[in-house]
Amino acid sequence: MKPKNCLIFGASGQIGRNLIRRLTEKSLKVTAVTRNLHQKGYVLKTQANPGYIDIVECNIFDINKIEQLIKKADVCINLVGILFEKGASNFTNIHEKFPSMISSLCHKHKIDKFIHLSALGIENAKDSKYAISKLKGEIAVRENFKDSIILKPSIIYSVDDNFTTMLMGLLNLSPIFPLYYGGKTKFMPLHCIDICNLILDLIEKDTIEKTIECVGPDELTFKEIIEKLLKLIEKKRLFIPIPLFVANTMATFFQILPKPLITRDQIKLLYYDNIPTGKYKTNFDIGKNFRLNFDNEVEKYCYMWKETGEYAKKKP
Repeated sequence: MKPKNCLIFGASGQIGRNLIRRLTEKSLKVTAVTRNLHQKGYVLKTQANPGYIDIVECNIFDINKIEQLIKKADVCINLVGILFEKGASNFTNIHEKFPSMISSLCHKHKIDKFIHLSALGIENAKDSKYAISKLKGEIAVRENFKDSIILKPSIIYSVDDNFTTMLMGLLNLSPIFPLYYGGKTKFMPLHCIDICNLILDLIEKDTIEKTIECVGPDELTFKEIIEKLLKLIEKKRLFIPIPLFVANTMATFFQILPKPLITRDQIKLLYYDNIPTGKYKTNFDIGKNFRLNFDNEVEKYCYMWKETGEYAKKKP
């Protein structure tokens, strides 16, 4: 039987790269779409078994080229997402229009499965442009392809993330650390490998659940996450509660940077807990028990932010 062809949008991100590895290990053919073949292609090639990956350069709004790719696919996976807006790369285009377009094309060409990565906790964050766009994207996907599988993860972490690595970088440099909303916002972080294993399982098997909230084994407040990271990199820092108006002023400055540390919209989003809503089943409810522990996994790469760098790695 010929390998199932999996088309991945957003293939060069942390989830995409790890997912390519897992899919090709199972002899599934992958077509990875990237906006910049010269910048991302050499990395993507190293993630797959030889002969099981095609890398295609494509603007995500080149509808004719995208339709040709979808025609050849059995499974389409949308991992495209942004945390902040820059020019045409805005929430409306990326989180609403693009998922709507590809889910419509997937329905038109009757592909077997369409898996769309959304986000957890967006239903309550009605004042966040990020959350609103993600929710509208979910609605469009469900309307266009009613059997789509929508995954709603909490914070996803790994050595390639923009969460734990960014925080440890800041904690390594600054003697103080700002706490928004008292650091009480709740998260259930899950490791990148866990979400990739879930996607692989959903490709290989059928599920009656069409919307799944994806969470790790531990519920942690933002402050608890920072405390764990400080312990891992062997640092002590002073926590400073930040009034909202000060936080917004700082964010107004940060968001003009090429890669902002935080934006005004992210501050709004931080007000809302990032834990299961109870509206949908979680991965635990369907027997997918994510067991990778936050402390144990971050410990594997936190040495980069310790005083002695890689010499701080534990001996086998």
